[in-house]
Formats: sequence, C-alpha cells, structure tokens
Amino acid sequence: MTAFLPRSPESPMFSFLKSKEAAPSASPASSVAAGPSVGWRDRLMGGLARTRAHLGGRVKTLFSRGKVDEKLLEELEELLLAADVGMAATQRLLEDLKARAKAERLEDASRIQAALAAAFVDLLAPLEAPLDTTAHRPCIIMLAGVNGAGKTTSIGKLAKYFQGQGKSVLLAAGDTFRAAAREQLLAWGERNQVTVIAQESGDPAAVIFDAIHAARARKIDIVLADTAGRLPSQQNLMEEIAKVRRVIQKAEPGGPHEVLLTLDANIGQNALQQLKAFDAAIGVSGLVLTKLDGTAKGGVIAAIACQYPRPLRFIGVGEGIDDLRPFVARDFVEALFA
Repeated sequence: MTAFLPRSPESPMFSFLKSKEAAPSASPASSVAAGPSVGWRDRLMGGLARTRAHLGGRVKTLFSRGKVDEKLLEELEELLLAADVGMAATQRLLEDLKARAKAERLEDASRIQAALAAAFVDLLAPLEAPLDTTAHRPCIIMLAGVNGAGKTTSIGKLAKYFQGQGKSVLLAAGDTFRAAAREQLLAWGERNQVTVIAQESGDPAAVIFDAIHAARARKIDIVLADTAGRLPSQQNLMEEIAKVRRVIQKAEPGGPHEVLLTLDANIGQNALQQLKAFDAAIGVSGLVLTKLDGTAKGGVIAAIACQYPRPLRFIGVGEGIDDLRPFVARDFVEALFA
C-alpha cells in the first residue's frame, strides 16, 4: 500500500505527478472553467440548456393553443419520448396532465405548462434523497460505472463537496485496470489536498481494504473508493466488482454504506440497462448522473423514476469542480421549463 499525501506544489511529490500526467486537457485543473463564480441555480440553468431547448421551448409553443386535447397530447408524447423520458413515464405524465386539465379547467398556456411541471415534480420527487454520511465513521462510499461515465472525475468533485461540509476525506484508487486512473485520482488528491491510497498495480480489493484501515486509524469521515470501469456484459469484471464489495464488508461490517452508480446522461434509455445490471451485481443504493450539459436527453431522469427508481444523489451539469451537486427535483424542473 502507498499513501500519497497532499503536499505543496514545490515538493517532489508534485513534480512526480506533473511528469505522469497525460495531456493537459485530461487534467482536473484544466477541466475547471475560468471566470467569475456562478451560482448553482445559474449553472443548472446553463447545464440543462440543450434539454430545455429540445423539450421546454417546444412545449411552450405547443401549449400556446390553450387547450389540452388529443392532438396536443399526441404531439407532447412525441416530444417527451424524443427527450428520452421513456414510454412508461410519458404515459404517466400525460395522464396526470389530463387529470389536472380537467379538474382545473386549464385553457391558458402558462397554466398548462405549470401543470406539466407539477406532474414532473411529483414524478421526480421520490428520487430526491440527500446522502447522509453522518451515521458511520468512516462512511465508505463505493463508486462504480462504465468507462467514460465520469466516475473518477465525480470522485474528485465529491471530495471537494464533502470538504465544503467540513468532512475529512480519503480517496482509494481501486481502478487498477485503467492505466491513467491512478494518476487521475492522484491529481484530484493534490487539487483537493486529500490523501490517496494507491498501488502501482495489484488487486483493487486490496487497495480499498488498506484504505479503509487507513481511514479508521486517521479518524477520516469519508472514504471514496474508485473501481474499474466496466461494461455490464463483461461478466468477469462484474464478478470482480462484486468481490470488491465483499472485501469492503469484511473490512468494515455494514459497509459499503453507499454504492453509487455513475451514469452518463448522454446514453439516454441505456442508463436503465446499466442500472439494472450493476444493481444485480453490487446492490446500487444511489446514482450520480453526469454530463447533463452535453445532451438533450435529460428526460432520462423521469424514465429512471418511473421504471427503476433509485435515489439520485448528485447531478453534474458542467466540467467545473463545483458543477456536481445534490439533486433537487423542483430546482431541476424549474430549470427545465424556464
């Protein structure tokens, strides 16, 4: 086991990291947008711009007719499906809107849109469940996902988020499969000034096992454990991640206390298949939905809520270190229909 402690930029450790880094575009530091600080609500608005243009803007035009009839519902169905809301969630939203329109006699565009927004909030609200890390010390959070979903980057952002809550954090570099993963996590450790437990190579379960013992000895509040990215179809790798979970349970009875699956919003409905596969292997207790700023498929949240609900702990709407925040259903819907 090797514990990489945060040091000053002049130290030999920092020089080692610089020499190991990939192209500057892959560095966490270069992922943070320059410029003045922007509030979360504004970042959320900006991050959902593509989904809003695809769904919210067209909905306004559709509702300008001022009447909820069969033709409007058919066209709205097409818009919702195109935004990857999914058939089950779409039908639920349409039925809800029809009921509200009848009960409230809606004939005004703004009131019809407000009714649809309210239906969205009701659908998504059960996913709004902030992650509680206070019941255990250390609180072991295991992260999983396919390559490219933004898992390791999300770990770096989560470390910053928890530090902002006054928590001490330790990172476990359990992705020993991808060559650059260790260096990427070390870079995030330096940036956030947190210790990273890593090995040059070896068993990922052993790395995380050592990290848990180190966290307990140092009275660390939260351990963020990275794991190798894998496709659900890679059965041998899915079995390996299940082994990692079992090792965590041995190192910390009751752990992991949270199993977060990182999903890329760009994949739309395929997110449901990934969720089902990872849940069967490791028991997913929460989700991190990333890259909402790069897609018009933000409606996949509704599909998850309707077909395979799991707490949506965090959403990512940009590359900045502060662009990952807890999911709040009402804020999300307001940004979607603004």
